[in-house]
Amino acid sequence: MATDLPMTQQLEQIHGEIKDHFRALANGFQRLDKIKDSSRQSKQLEELTGKMRECKRLIKEFDRELKDEEGKNPPEVNKRLNDEKQSMIKELNSYVALRKTYMNTLGNKKLELFDTGGVSEPTAEENVQMASAMSNQELINAGMKTMDETDQAIERSKQVVHQTIEVGTQTATTLKGQTDQMGRIVNELDTIQFSLKKASQLVKEIGRQVATDKCIMLFLFLIVCGVVAIIVVKIVHPNNKDIRDIPGLAPPAPPSRRLLSIRTLEHF
Repeated sequence: MATDLPMTQQLEQIHGEIKDHFRALANGFQRLDKIKDSSRQSKQLEELTGKMRECKRLIKEFDRELKDEEGKNPPEVNKRLNDEKQSMIKELNSYVALRKTYMNTLGNKKLELFDTGGVSEPTAEENVQMASAMSNQELINAGMKTMDETDQAIERSKQVVHQTIEVGTQTATTLKGQTDQMGRIVNELDTIQFSLKKASQLVKEIGRQVATDKCIMLFLFLIVCGVVAIIVVKIVHPNNKDIRDIPGLAPPAPPSRRLLSIRTLEHF
C-alpha cells in the first residue's frame, strides 16, 4: 500500500495490513447496525474481536520494527512514524470502545478482548463520554496498558505451557528409567530361573548316581555274604557233595589223615 511516509519495505507491509484490518472493522460495524438477530450480532462481534486482536499484534510488531529503524532515520521521520503509530493506536481504541458499546447493548459478556480484572463494565454512554474526555495521549496510554496486560497474560500462559512440558519430560524420563529397571529385573529373574533348572537337573543326576552306587554296594554285600556262607557250610559239612568247591579254596583234609599225621609226629 503506497504512503507518503518514508518507511522500509517491512514497515510499509505491516502498515498496509493494519489499514486493511481497520477498513474491515469499519465495514463490519456498519453491517452490524443492519443485523437485527442477536445471535448473528454476537457472531459478527466475535469476528470483529478477532480482527482487533490481529490489529493489536500488528501495531506491536510495527512498534518493534520502528524502534529497530529509529537510529537509521532522521528525527523528523521518526516523529512522523511515531505519530502514525499513535494514530493507529487511537483508532484501534475507538473500535474497542465501540465494541464494548455493542456488548453492553446485547448483554453478551462472553466476548472479551481485554481482561478488566473483575471490574464492572461501564455503560455505552459512559464509554462514549470517557473516550471523548480523554486526550490522545491518554487514549494511547490506555491502549498500550491494555495491550501490555494482554501480553503479560499471554506470557503467563506460555510459562504454564513451558512448565507443563518440563513436567511431562521429567515424567517421561522417570518412566523410561523405571522401564529399564523392570527390564533388568526380568532378565535377572530369567537367569535365576535358568540356574534353578540346571540345579534341579544336577540334583536328579546326583540322585541317580547315588541310587546306582547303593545297588552296586548291595550286590557286592550279597556276594560277600554268599561266599562267607559257602565257606562256613564247607567247614561245618566237608563231606556234603551238594556244595561245590569254591575255586582257589582247597577242601579241608579228612580227619583220619590229620590224626595219622599227629601220631607220626608223636613217634618222632
